[in-house]
Amino acid sequence: MAIIGLLIRLLGGLCMFLLGMKIMSEGIQQSAGDRMRKTLNFMTGNRFAGVLTGITVTALIQSSSAATVMVVSFVNAGLLSLTQSIGVIMGANVGTTITAWIVSLLGFSLQISNLALPAVGIGFILSVIKWRHKSLGSIIMGFGLLFLGLYFLTQEMGGLYNEDNFTAIGAFRDMGFLAVIIGVAAGFVMTILIHSSSATSAIVLTMAFNGIISYEMGCGMILGASIGTTIDAVLASLGGNTAARRTALVHVLFNAIGVTWAMILFNPLLALVNFITPGIPSGIGITTHLAMFQTVYKVINTVLFFPFVNQYSRMISFFVPEKETKEKSQHYQFQYISRNTRNTTEFNILRAEKEIKDMAGLASEMYGKFSDALSSAQEKPLSEEIIKTLVEDLKEKENYADEMREQITSFLIECSRDTFSTRSKGRITRLMRIIADLEDLTDDCYSASLLLEQSVTRNLVFKKKEMTALIPYVALVSQFLEFLGNIGLGSTITKEQTDWALELENKIDKSRNKLKKLGRKRLEAGKNVRTELLFIDLVRRIEKLGDYCFNIVEELAK
Repeated sequence: MAIIGLLIRLLGGLCMFLLGMKIMSEGIQQSAGDRMRKTLNFMTGNRFAGVLTGITVTALIQSSSAATVMVVSFVNAGLLSLTQSIGVIMGANVGTTITAWIVSLLGFSLQISNLALPAVGIGFILSVIKWRHKSLGSIIMGFGLLFLGLYFLTQEMGGLYNEDNFTAIGAFRDMGFLAVIIGVAAGFVMTILIHSSSATSAIVLTMAFNGIISYEMGCGMILGASIGTTIDAVLASLGGNTAARRTALVHVLFNAIGVTWAMILFNPLLALVNFITPGIPSGIGITTHLAMFQTVYKVINTVLFFPFVNQYSRMISFFVPEKETKEKSQHYQFQYISRNTRNTTEFNILRAEKEIKDMAGLASEMYGKFSDALSSAQEKPLSEEIIKTLVEDLKEKENYADEMREQITSFLIECSRDTFSTRSKGRITRLMRIIADLEDLTDDCYSASLLLEQSVTRNLVFKKKEMTALIPYVALVSQFLEFLGNIGLGSTITKEQTDWALELENKIDKSRNKLKKLGRKRLEAGKNVRTELLFIDLVRRIEKLGDYCFNIVEELAK
């Protein structure tokens, strides 16, 4: 029973450590705010930018697994190319070493446990009171929980080594290179179970500090954790496109090759680490040596791969060839990894913005098809076959837009549950309103095509004067849609852009009034009532499209 109680206390300490890491990560993300949104543009730069981005993102979210899952998702969505993703993955592997250094420098050499509990209390108070920097409270509280969990782990692991039933653990310490191999296997399994190489590193440092494992075995466990952390990228790529599977393989091979050469050159690598790191690898010094080993190994691995990014990309493409192109599905599928939204909320909002931009492109495409058909009708009457094809095409796209609204909105709702940032919640609300306007826009594009169909099937032909006045009016809405396609639908627009949109909206309203007046005059002159009413309905429908565009601009101006 004593052993069971000890294991339960160890589990509790581990869970407290993980909770602290999670809360601290969320606080850092919230504090970073809109600056994180600029990271994607930086990420798409050269390979140097990719590596720096990977380091930064992993340091912020405290999880290389979550960072690489995010990269797989971005590649799957077309936000990143395979070559660009390689640099980010390299950087993520280096960035994950920060946890080991925090634990090594603060967790054992200082009596941080005396400050941990007050930090939890102060952080909690700062996170619940109403002020601008609530995220700072989350950072402090997470920091306190992290080291409080580490304190309990350290205390209980000392008891674990003293238990008679666990003295066999010490036998591995004298097995030479076999202990390293056993350590690799143990680190691999442990990381798969807890889905965090950072947490595994902290556990390894704690075990080494308490004398449960040797320095060499701890290094082996760190190497094993590097392979185990790739499991999340592999799971994220399942069901994804070819680019996503290639990105997952990039991560797997990068870490596996790194561990292979590190095992072959294990003794020289250890000698280099011992030369760089002052002191001897025992007591408190062993934690610093292990943190340095992880950093040196990952930096060297990145440096070795860095000059050959393009060649590595081509090799991965050879191993995972492009599948034969299948007929595009008529149904929308928004692929994302649900369980990882909590770790990368800010970046998942960027992911949603990309899908919303695609939705805006779909609306623009629908309106373009309607506009082209209307322009063709000015030259010669449309045939029933042509208008039927147009209506069927727009109906299919309108259904697709309905599916986009449903799935993207569901994703954003999930993101809203996973963030405590007021700014992020505001962005999510704004994006959901934009999605609603875009979906309404596609509905009215389809409705406009039905009115055009009525004019053809019922032989309600618009006169040349009406068509001449209608075409420039239709072009104004095209300008609006083109404007929306050229701006980021998740970014705040400038006053100049807002003023331009307001001016365009006023032009559309004035043109609508003139066209409706033209229709009424023709009614009063005794022209065909059904034709003129249809003309007025079409004018009103097109004006509503402009209203939806302006609604989106107003959301972006807030």
